[in-house]
Amino acid sequence: MADTNRPQRKLSTAGQSLYVTLGLEKGASAEDLKKAYRKLALRHHPDKNPNNPEAAEKFKEINNANTILNDETKRQIYDEYGSMGLYVADQFGEETVKYYFLMSKCWFKTLLVLAMIFTGCCCCLCCCFCCGKCGGSANEDHFEYMDPEDLAAEMSEEQKRGEEERHGQIKKTSDAHG
Repeated sequence: MADTNRPQRKLSTAGQSLYVTLGLEKGASAEDLKKAYRKLALRHHPDKNPNNPEAAEKFKEINNANTILNDETKRQIYDEYGSMGLYVADQFGEETVKYYFLMSKCWFKTLLVLAMIFTGCCCCLCCCFCCGKCGGSANEDHFEYMDPEDLAAEMSEEQKRGEEERHGQIKKTSDAHG
């Protein structure tokens, strides 16, 4: 269970504290990470410090730092966006981290608000073309007016042609069999 007297860690966007935990500079090589981890893990291992709960806690921090910094994708996210980036990656997926931070920038929000103001639409530009505000109506059908008598005459002509064609096919079929 977590210690309630201990202050909650804040998520940073600097990406420094994991390197500090291992006693390294940001951008350290994989070999440096490995050496620093082994040295600190041996020093703070709970088996070597059975009566020291602080050593066990430090060992957990060292393991966490090593796990994140040895994973290239997580390390890249951490270096660019800090622990906040890792949190976003856990919540929304690693590929959405850059979009999350892009959309949280002040200039992006301003651009979005301006687009909503200028288009007069709360869902921005997509609505202008799908609801017909800026584009044409999708349900516009172009009908020509036709006099009902002309329509009836045209329909009867089509019906006569259909009957003649059917009659001609029946005649051809009977001639072929006969």
